[in-house]
Amino acid sequence: MENTQAGVLVLQPMPEFKMDAYDAAAGKYKEVNSDDYKGKWSVICFYPADFTFVCPTEIAAMNSQLDTIKGELGCDVLAISTDTKFSHKRFVETEPLLKDLKLTIGADTTGEVARKFGVMIEGAGIALRGRFLVNPDGVIVAQEVQAPPVGRSVEEFIRQIRAHQHAHETGEVCPAGWRPGKKTLPVNTDAENMTGRVGDYITIEEILS
Repeated sequence: MENTQAGVLVLQPMPEFKMDAYDAAAGKYKEVNSDDYKGKWSVICFYPADFTFVCPTEIAAMNSQLDTIKGELGCDVLAISTDTKFSHKRFVETEPLLKDLKLTIGADTTGEVARKFGVMIEGAGIALRGRFLVNPDGVIVAQEVQAPPVGRSVEEFIRQIRAHQHAHETGEVCPAGWRPGKKTLPVNTDAENMTGRVGDYITIEEILS
């Protein structure tokens, strides 16, 4: 399968887009665009196709954590595939895992949006599993792209949201595997003393705990 070059969009502005969508919470079609996701934390999440096998497991997992992702962390979610809005509606209505779905699913029928994000598989007409976290400044701060056979972890994604929000708000940086309550690295106040001496601030045991 031939795909477009999946470039690195981290630290770049979120691409502009507009498309039809199916709002599963309302049970209605609507139009969505990039302006809807500016000025807030948001995730733009591509998946290959409706009526496949791994995709409903990912969508259901994300939906199950919406109280945390959207309610607690204030992060909007837009799922996208190259299927039509009509396919999205039928998919939601027939797949048992998607019962009580509250997500909006964008219909990128031409693949234009997937191309802007660098995740279009041209030969197949579908998108890679691409997930992009956007901060309130409209800048992409995290990007994860995987081949279709393997689903992504919603728990790891929630950890990343928390870490990026903390770094954005405090100026501190988060070591590997950081979660709330664990040590950060205060480079915003002690960068000179920390240089070459990170091990004085945190141990490998603390990092892996």
